[in-house]
Amino acid sequence: MVGSESPQVSVLLVTYNSAEYLARCLESLLQQNYPALEIIIVDNASTDKTREILSQFTPPAGINSTVKLNAENRGFAAAQNQAIREAHGAWLLCFNPDVTLRSDFISQLVSAVTQLAVTGEKEIGAVCGKLLRWSPGEQTEFTSIIDCTGMYFTRNMRHLDRGAEGTDHGQYERAEYVFGASGAAALYRRAMVEDVSIDGEFFDEDFFAYREDADLAWRAQILGWKCLYVPAAVGWHVRRVTPERRELLPDLINWHSVKNRFLMRIKNSSAWLFLRLFSPVTVRDLMIVGYAALRNWRLFSALFYPVRHVRRLWRKRQWIQSRRKISDRQLLRWFCNRPRSEPLADNKE
Repeated sequence: MVGSESPQVSVLLVTYNSAEYLARCLESLLQQNYPALEIIIVDNASTDKTREILSQFTPPAGINSTVKLNAENRGFAAAQNQAIREAHGAWLLCFNPDVTLRSDFISQLVSAVTQLAVTGEKEIGAVCGKLLRWSPGEQTEFTSIIDCTGMYFTRNMRHLDRGAEGTDHGQYERAEYVFGASGAAALYRRAMVEDVSIDGEFFDEDFFAYREDADLAWRAQILGWKCLYVPAAVGWHVRRVTPERRELLPDLINWHSVKNRFLMRIKNSSAWLFLRLFSPVTVRDLMIVGYAALRNWRLFSALFYPVRHVRRLWRKRQWIQSRRKISDRQLLRWFCNRPRSEPLADNKE
């Protein structure tokens, strides 16, 4: 486990009308057994009791904390970037207020990546644990239903949560590499944060919210960073946004989700990868256009967002592609219609 010389971890929490879960989220942070924490909270102009809860938040001695109160909702991406600029840690835990963690969550993540560094694995830029479903108010709040064990991409360039909706029977009990980490609870190395940030933005602020973690994971892969999955680090997440619930979600969430699908692809995909996956990607795009035409015409403005901001988007694309370390021929293996992972070097047969 981690020792007295443990690297500092900055926990970065963005809130927006999060009162329903926030107190228990903060309680789980204060119960962490990791010895070197700071907590930075940014509230995006909440109108419920979130700020009242934050005003009563008093970490014990030894844990530095900062609370920033924004005058407007700047979005998850911008608020996380704001917190990152305040952070001092060598590792940054980007965290959602609808997550609660087992007391050893952070120490398990740091311990795993520290041990691998000794063996020469120094390209790990992101670390994630096993997230299960949290159902507050239910008879069984902390379920064994899998929320996420890492991110993967399908051949139509959708990103999905590995194992989601299945029951945890121990099928994801091996530490291994995955494509990326869910932004609900993801630990990032500061060196990676600095390496992949574009004009000071770790999370792309054009995304506002939703899919920004997938965009980041794809960019990090292009620039040569790996994501480690650590099953011993366990947390629980209230999952509200899933593909199956699209029609029940507010229009704003669906609008950003559609917009961000195209932003992510335009920035990160090479022409070669797009042509290789042309058929499944095009079929999915036509489904989105058809859904907008038949069910929700407001989504058409999301489709035109990349056109309206093409110069800024193209500048970001050039930044990424000019620094590319991993070709899309190498990344193609990650785009498959099943959850994919890769073993650690010492686990390969």
